[in-house]
Amino acid sequence: MPFPVVPIEAAAKATRLAEIVITDGQASSNEDEIKNLVEGADFILLPTTTQSRSIELTVEMSQMLRKYRVPFAALLVKVDARKEAAAEQAMELLQAFDIKVLDSQIPLLSAFEQAETEGVTVDQAVDKRGRANPRRMTGWSAYCAACKEIEDLFEEHQKLRKNQSPIGWDFTRMEHRVAG
Repeated sequence: MPFPVVPIEAAAKATRLAEIVITDGQASSNEDEIKNLVEGADFILLPTTTQSRSIELTVEMSQMLRKYRVPFAALLVKVDARKEAAAEQAMELLQAFDIKVLDSQIPLLSAFEQAETEGVTVDQAVDKRGRANPRRMTGWSAYCAACKEIEDLFEEHQKLRKNQSPIGWDFTRMEHRVAG
């Protein structure tokens, strides 16, 4: 990888000099886990498939995140190009719950599975014969577009809160942040 990847147990030391830190975790409705997530995040991305259970979990998580006033957005992932209607319906459902949904979508591609197996980023995905996956750059471009959208959201949020603390930094006590 072109960046260090460390287990969560090593994160404290590894993140000291980092400008951007990305953590990956399981969706959870545990209140303590949500508090810890919020305390350590400037922005939360909610990867969501077009399946109803995934949408339901994203809606539940967004309702909890709103209590703590942390910026978040949903990103549709594993989007099957043959099922555009499902992606459109998922986006509409999430937006109906006032959830920001990125315009970018991460497509369902075998290149992602190949990259995971090889321990590389999707732009370096190869098949079993060692040949470059022909759709790997489609996946990479989708991630680049999503990253650009997130960057734009940061800038927008910073403009709105120019004279306040940086994005996600809320120095009020956690108990006082919960909406009444």
